[in-house]
Amino acid sequence: MPLDFDRVWLPYLYLYGVGGVFFLGGLWMVLRSEGFSKQRPSDRRWLVLMFVGFVWYAGLHGAGILAATQLG
Repeated sequence: MPLDFDRVWLPYLYLYGVGGVFFLGGLWMVLRSEGFSKQRPSDRRWLVLMFVGFVWYAGLHGAGILAATQLG
């Protein structure tokens, strides 16, 4: 059975698209609250780490899917 776009990439896009909206919404609420201070280097570092971590994990997941579809 061939691996169609609907069965492989659509769930991936949904997972990181809808999940990304909620992730960015949560970060937006943190930025607007008093829990984040631009003056603290550790807060800025954690914010960057959150963004990079999301992109990194989505990239690893996508690379795994790509490798599985090319080998399978």
